[in-house]
Amino acid sequence: MLALAAGLAVAPASAQTVPDSAASASDQDIVVTGSRIRRSPLDQDKPVITVDQTAIARTGLSSVADVLQRLPSAGGGLNTKVNNAGNIGGPPDGTGVSSGAAEIDLRYLGAKRTLVLVDGLRYVNGSSAGGIPASVDLNEIPMNSIERIEVLQSGASPLYGTDAVAGVVNIITKQNQKGLRANAQFGTFRQGDGHTQNYELSYGIQKPESGTSVVLGGYYTKQEAVSTANRAISQFPSAGAVSCADPAFAASGGVGCSGSPPLGRYRVLGQNLTLRAPVIGRTATLADFKTFTDADRFNFAPFNYLLTPSERYGGFLNFKQALSDAVNMRVKLVYNHRHSRTQAAFLPLVIGPGAGNGNLLDRISVDASNPFNPFGVTLSSGVNLDGTPSGRPANYVAINRRFVEGGQRVFTQDVDTFSGTVTLDGSFHIGDHKWFWDANAVYGLNDAHQLFTGNVNAAKLAQALGPVSQCTGACVPFNIFGGATVGGAGSITPAMLSFVTFDQRDKSQQELNDFSANLSGALFTLPAGDVGVAIGYEHRDQGASYDPDPVIVAGLGADVPTQPSRGRFNVDEIYGELRVPILTNTPFFQKLEFDGAVRHSNYSTFGSNTVFTASGLWKPTADLLLRGGYAESLRAPSIGELYAGASRSDQTIQDPCTSGLGGSFQTNATVKANCIANGVPANGSYAEPAGQIGVFSGGNVKLKPETAVTWTAGGVYSPSWARGGIASVLSLEVNYYAISLSNAIDSAPASLILSRCAFNADAASCALVKRTTVGTIASVGAVLQNLNSIKTDGLDGTFLYRTPQIHGGTAGLSVNAAYLLKYDALLPTGLQQCVGKERCLSVDQAFPRFKLNATVDFATPAFGASFTGRYISAVTENNATKHRMAPTSYGDIQLYLSPAWMQKFKLVAGVNNVFNKQPPVCITCDGANFDATTYDVPGQFGYLRLSYGF
Repeated sequence: MLALAAGLAVAPASAQTVPDSAASASDQDIVVTGSRIRRSPLDQDKPVITVDQTAIARTGLSSVADVLQRLPSAGGGLNTKVNNAGNIGGPPDGTGVSSGAAEIDLRYLGAKRTLVLVDGLRYVNGSSAGGIPASVDLNEIPMNSIERIEVLQSGASPLYGTDAVAGVVNIITKQNQKGLRANAQFGTFRQGDGHTQNYELSYGIQKPESGTSVVLGGYYTKQEAVSTANRAISQFPSAGAVSCADPAFAASGGVGCSGSPPLGRYRVLGQNLTLRAPVIGRTATLADFKTFTDADRFNFAPFNYLLTPSERYGGFLNFKQALSDAVNMRVKLVYNHRHSRTQAAFLPLVIGPGAGNGNLLDRISVDASNPFNPFGVTLSSGVNLDGTPSGRPANYVAINRRFVEGGQRVFTQDVDTFSGTVTLDGSFHIGDHKWFWDANAVYGLNDAHQLFTGNVNAAKLAQALGPVSQCTGACVPFNIFGGATVGGAGSITPAMLSFVTFDQRDKSQQELNDFSANLSGALFTLPAGDVGVAIGYEHRDQGASYDPDPVIVAGLGADVPTQPSRGRFNVDEIYGELRVPILTNTPFFQKLEFDGAVRHSNYSTFGSNTVFTASGLWKPTADLLLRGGYAESLRAPSIGELYAGASRSDQTIQDPCTSGLGGSFQTNATVKANCIANGVPANGSYAEPAGQIGVFSGGNVKLKPETAVTWTAGGVYSPSWARGGIASVLSLEVNYYAISLSNAIDSAPASLILSRCAFNADAASCALVKRTTVGTIASVGAVLQNLNSIKTDGLDGTFLYRTPQIHGGTAGLSVNAAYLLKYDALLPTGLQQCVGKERCLSVDQAFPRFKLNATVDFATPAFGASFTGRYISAVTENNATKHRMAPTSYGDIQLYLSPAWMQKFKLVAGVNNVFNKQPPVCITCDGANFDATTYDVPGQFGYLRLSYGF
């Protein structure tokens, strides 16, 4: 049975939701996601949830991804609460940073393992000029073009091809509409920020006499920012802290304030210094410095976003023309533009042999002739700029200077996405059986540009800090020693800024060409019904490129380094599906049928592969449906995973070679010898600085496909004795799933590489660890490999109840729940059992054992009200303190008014998080001290919407 759910409201399926593409079939024979053969939606043999327009509208959200991420079966996909444009590095999986995008992750298996279709056809992957992602940006699809969304919660590669490991999200667009529909919504947080405007307009024309149907529309959405400075939970790197010297940092094991303050930190000539106050207009003297303490660190937390600003507009056209009684032509065009922004605190400029940038910044020396050098001697890195020994020993570790004068790091994305589809479809008869065919051509283009302001050219900085005699032409000697205050003056003048800074401009593209043809119908009739068959062919060509700024490619940027990448692949596929009815209308066998499908693929990148699926459906009575299935799934390596250039991911990792706290250099002779051989000073002077280590990973053309096996079993009980009496709708659906994923693509954990080098002297691991002359890790290298396996299983449940007419309306209760029984990831570092944990796999992601959404509502044509409760069970952080994050409940209310005198208008008011529930504190989460992939932005969000022609 189809359950219409959305966090959500749940309602029964009916023939009224049949797409126009199935209009030539009977009301009870349609194409439902999970099968290519037309069938009754009430006899669905696979678990499908459908989110319709009413359910979407009930959430008050302006992003379809935000709506889908509320499904209990959804994990923590990327959304606009995630503020990362590369300031903490790119993910180590080769897919890049998708700033401002939004994705859907089913079963916690990652967005790249959930296939997104539009009207049953593939859609071009998104990008944000930060790499080559492997998933669709759902914000590219106009919300007002959507009729409904069907979510198949099972593996489906035999029917749809690669990526359908965790499931399929099939977005069905509007094919029929009469007249004008319009929406205008404004929402804001109670704190007075995060203002969101959403305007939608669509118009439909139906001309049955000529066989013409047109639906066209446009939209504009603007979401303003919520700053970390405006919520108590995110004002310091550790929630509850009141200063950078707060003992809460050490007590909780959380990330502390930065060692790169505006007044600078100068680990030079055996000292650890900072300025007492900014020194402007003169050269600093030794008297201006004092010993650096934790109280001198910089609080970077209030300069980030909790909700990233985004502006989107676009339009769509769905056109259908009947060419004859049996042939239709359809054209679908979609255009979307996104202007989004993420930001980070002022650039932490760090130079010197202990900086650990992994580029030219680690090799800079500050010449004694620099007019602002207060120490009277050259601060030597020990090497020349080309990395050769300079003949002078290193006499400083690093200079850390928060680059306040350059302004905050701001990453602005402008992304254009176009998709065009042309379809010919029709039907014909062979004897008494009707056959259906369609041929489709899809072209998609995603073009993204990103501007990063606030970066520094390392080569020019080296010149400006070097001998004055070589600072000629446009060069201006640079004052890194004078310090600054946030919001005040600094020692770096506009002329200095103009010489060393640059605007970083990156770009990326993704392109899709897809051609497919399908044929379905009945082969012959058995006593139990028609034997259905579907066959088809698909040819797909995908290409992508990522081009960072030339300064970045040259390794001269002061922020995260990365390299360009490009590639493409093509695949030819054929599939076949068979449905055999075995029994019908006999005792204990109201219906018994078998369904099977097979798909053979030939990829240009790795060769051929064949997968198949089999499922069965049994209805002992008309009220009870039982089903089960087996499916093999495939995920081909993405373009980014195959061809991505080296990119850095900043990770908090303990170096075994440190002489500081947590290291083994001083206590283990074997580790000491191995670390010295790897470049750590023998005198034990190396103490790993607090912060993160740069891990470089890149693509691997030798990758093999990921494979998965999925078992499902479930049932639906919908008692006929209740319908027409105590209920107009009453049903209970329960489904079990078990997924086993093999050859999962990932890079070897940097902690494992460091450990193998330090404890085992493993030559291959040691070769991946690059150190500076003072022992600091400059980089840890890795390439993507087929390393991991994942096994997960759980239960999904849906309960639907709706009353008969009560006082002119109906009341309803819908419940949608997910219970995670197991999520075990076998990594090179060992088995990780993730159920009930947060950051189990070292990324912000909660694995709650139980999630539930329940909606109770009362609706009449003139007015209505609903309350939705959302529950997330407790999780425990996977860190040393095993911090427990309490269960969290949210409540959303919505009221609407549409009396007769308003004609076609509807006024809607709602509040999300009406009880002002705060997210649980997460000590080790990146960014804002809570898991933004799982929990709401703190605060009550209220909205008003006026609709016409709903």
